[in-house]
Amino acid sequence: MRRKFGVMLAACAMAGASVVSTQTATAETLGSELGSYIVVLEDGVDAASVAQQQVGALGGIVGHVYGSALSGYSAQLTDAARDRLATYPAVDYIQADTPVRATQTMPTGIDRTDAEQSPTAAIDGSDERVDVDVAVIDTGADMDHPDLNVYEEGAKNCSTLSLSPEDENGHGTHVAGTIGALDDASGVVGMAPGARIWPVKVLNALGMGLTSDVICGIDYVAAHSDEIEVANMSLGGSGSDDGNCGEDNNDAQHAAICNAVDAGVTFVVAAGNDSADARETVPAAYDEVITVSALADFDGQPGGRAAPTCRDDVDDTFADFSNYGDDIDVIAPGVCIESTSLGGGYETLSGTSMASPHAAGAAALYQANNPAASPEQVKRALQNAGTTDWTFPSEDRDGIQEMLVNVAGF
Repeated sequence: MRRKFGVMLAACAMAGASVVSTQTATAETLGSELGSYIVVLEDGVDAASVAQQQVGALGGIVGHVYGSALSGYSAQLTDAARDRLATYPAVDYIQADTPVRATQTMPTGIDRTDAEQSPTAAIDGSDERVDVDVAVIDTGADMDHPDLNVYEEGAKNCSTLSLSPEDENGHGTHVAGTIGALDDASGVVGMAPGARIWPVKVLNALGMGLTSDVICGIDYVAAHSDEIEVANMSLGGSGSDDGNCGEDNNDAQHAAICNAVDAGVTFVVAAGNDSADARETVPAAYDEVITVSALADFDGQPGGRAAPTCRDDVDDTFADFSNYGDDIDVIAPGVCIESTSLGGGYETLSGTSMASPHAAGAAALYQANNPAASPEQVKRALQNAGTTDWTFPSEDRDGIQEMLVNVAGF
């Protein structure tokens, strides 16, 4: 499991001054442009005792003083002062100070769907947030995860074995990160960075729940259809589509989804992980949702050249566990997907549960620019923007090459 990591800026900023984020600063009193430098002293020289003496005499400004990892200090100096200081016997060398930033991992699925090319996603580390609301009907979410924009006031607990919408399993938190992890140059980034996440908890700590709990979640989303544009359901159970919104086979879940879709919410669901036809799994079988199968991709690139990483499969092909069939609307990366996890961390998971939020994030990007689009129009937009640029073997189980989600134009 990979955890968030980054470059930590020095915590000991000089007293009375702010951290300089650019390479140069102007000091009117000196009438000259100052550059930022790191001065490394010879072994045995006490930086604390000489830094101010050396720099002050040259009209510079001392920054940090180092005495453990190395002997030296940072300073702002004119070019002439830098050159003079470099001749001092106590000075080993001087190097230019350069900007650093925290590192952010782009998960392979974000790369494979070209989310980094989306002008709406605008992935550049600046923490600009996509103005869209997405419900995650799942195990809840880590309300305090620093890489998620969780709307706590919109959280709902429908799980009869839980007391709050706080995630006790991790599944919902992972799904939420793929949809909308912040583009803050740290951790991971989602398809629709900063999308406002509504955690709707219908599954307990074991990832289990009842259909009645799920309907509670759908009902809650429908009640907030004036605010929520997209809902993701990375869950499923046995059942089928009667073609009539559940009226012919007494399927209350189907009826609930149809009514929520009629209210304007786009539902994106996982195809299931049984290597079977999705027609026997609901909500995947419902015509009113966007059903997503999983692509095995290990490097974020087409071509099938990458070796497996977290699990065995063939790069750039239909995932060996994924459900298939006529009910599949699009395919998205679902193998070895890195995303947010409980406790503010990160982990890698596989499944159509991981594929579905890629498509949900894509739907969110589209709806951010097309707020009046109906769920059916959103589905068609994802299919029309998709690509068949993935390896499609002749022995494919259903002979259907689904469109791979691609949001470069969203």
